[in-house]
Amino acid sequence: MITVEKLKEYGADIGDGLSRCMNNEAFYLKLVGMVVNDKNIYGLKEALDAGNLDKAFEHAHALKGVASNLALTPIVKPVTEMTELLRARTDMDYTELYSKAAAAFEELRSICE
Repeated sequence: MITVEKLKEYGADIGDGLSRCMNNEAFYLKLVGMVVNDKNIYGLKEALDAGNLDKAFEHAHALKGVASNLALTPIVKPVTEMTELLRARTDMDYTELYSKAAAAFEELRSICE
C-alpha cells in the first residue's frame, strides 16, 4: 500500500507534492496511485525505438508534467532532461535516460502495489 513514508524513501518531494494538492494527503496518494496507469512511459519507448523524435517528445513532455505536478523526483529528473533534448530534436542514443526513467517508474509501481 502506498504511503507518504514510502514515497519519501523513493525520493519524492512530499512537501511540494502535497502543497500542489492543497495538503490533502489522501488526494495526493490517490493521484500518485493513478500515475502507474499512465501509458506515456511505454509510448516514449516505442517512439524512441522508431526514431520518431516528435512523438517521443510528446510522450516525454506529458510524463514530465504528470510527474512534476506530483513531485516524483526520480522520474522528473531523467524525463526533464529527455524532454529538453527532444524539444531540440537532438538525435542521440536515449537508452540511458530512458532506462533511468523506466526504472524509477517501475519502482513507483512497486510502491503503489
